[in-house]
Amino acid sequence: MLHYNTVMLYDAAEQIHLPQRRNVRLDTLLRLRWLAVIGQTTAVLVVVYVAEFPLPVWACMAVIALSAWLNVALRVRFSLTQRLEPTRAAWLLAFDIAELAVLLFLTGGLQNPFAFLFLAPVLLSATALPPRITVILGIFAVICATILVFAHYPLPWDPDDPLELPWIYLLGVWFSILLCIGFIGVYAWQITEEGRQIAEALAATELVLAREQHLSQLDGLAAAAAHELGTPLATISVVTRELERALESGSPHTDDVKLLREQAQRCRDILGKLTELPTGAPFDRTPLSALIEEVVAPHRNFGIDINVSLAERSGAPMGARNPAVLYGLGNILENAVDYAQARVEVAADWSDDDVAVTISDDGPGFAPEILDRIGEPYVKSSKRRRMNAGGEPTGLGLGFFIAKTLLERSGATVEFENRPYPDRGAVVRVRWLRDEFERPLDAPSASSLGLAAT
Repeated sequence: MLHYNTVMLYDAAEQIHLPQRRNVRLDTLLRLRWLAVIGQTTAVLVVVYVAEFPLPVWACMAVIALSAWLNVALRVRFSLTQRLEPTRAAWLLAFDIAELAVLLFLTGGLQNPFAFLFLAPVLLSATALPPRITVILGIFAVICATILVFAHYPLPWDPDDPLELPWIYLLGVWFSILLCIGFIGVYAWQITEEGRQIAEALAATELVLAREQHLSQLDGLAAAAAHELGTPLATISVVTRELERALESGSPHTDDVKLLREQAQRCRDILGKLTELPTGAPFDRTPLSALIEEVVAPHRNFGIDINVSLAERSGAPMGARNPAVLYGLGNILENAVDYAQARVEVAADWSDDDVAVTISDDGPGFAPEILDRIGEPYVKSSKRRRMNAGGEPTGLGLGFFIAKTLLERSGATVEFENRPYPDRGAVVRVRWLRDEFERPLDAPSASSLGLAAT
């Protein structure tokens, strides 16, 4: 039982947090490239026919036509819904960088204000492709920008008053492109990665909650199965008894029919025991003391003393037997048992307004580097857990995230802290408004109603 929550969490997390193959839809790249083709064509035509600046227009249009032809070829060759492998997507983005570099070469190099468009393919790669590919594309973009500092056609300008930009200005433009590619690329990757982790962690949370709800419904399903199977088993027993009476003495089938009747009776006895399981509305609610004992029971007798203390006052709250609460408290308690030296304390208190459960241990406490980040997905301590000292996997850092998420969905607030010096150990406080704690499981919480209203 000690491994139950851990194994289920690890399996659920493994199903969700598989190594993700980062890719991008072909349709996304084609749409962005068509947008670039339209923008580049418009810019060239405006410069030539509106501003009337000299420009190698046919060379520029040929480069743009090549990009458009590639789009058409990709559209004919592949389905728009196809997701490209990272390497193929990288080649297409590298082509976009090279195409932009050639256009800038024909139109003034880094003197052209559109030089900052080098950032676009790198930014797209940072949000959709692996970091290694993004770094390669960033380096390629910087190389192209460096070449354009020294080799380029003149910037389209009035031939009677040519624009001459100093070298220090071009160096500043080159350096700003370098910084933008590095800083904005890393920033975009960080934001996208955090969003991806949150999505995966929430998916794992939903999977764990679904499994907990499934397990909590097994008692009811067993009773229902016993009720439904009782009638056909009774019919089988009656028929076999009649067959047994109809058989002549010494018939070779007598023992078989007798065995069939005995086994049918055995099945009825087993189903009779299942009907004795506590199910139904009276058992959907449980006192706080019973809920805590249900959470604590699987973690006893493992060398750690678990001391449960309840407030000495009347009017103990009756809460719904919520799988989210059971799993959330169980996961926090399991973590306390894993890290405790000898003792874990579970204290429950209540008033007319709120209900609180505090779980503390005498272990090393939360590591300072993760204390402010507890509750975020994939946050793990560098210390090894007691139960994994034999080299078992230490998990994916989802335990506290899932526990905190499930408890907050039940209306609780969760706080993490360490005991004040000189004491040692971690302290986790879970607090509900009493109305939230005693709310029936199928009724919406006040927090969910507030979210729905907004």
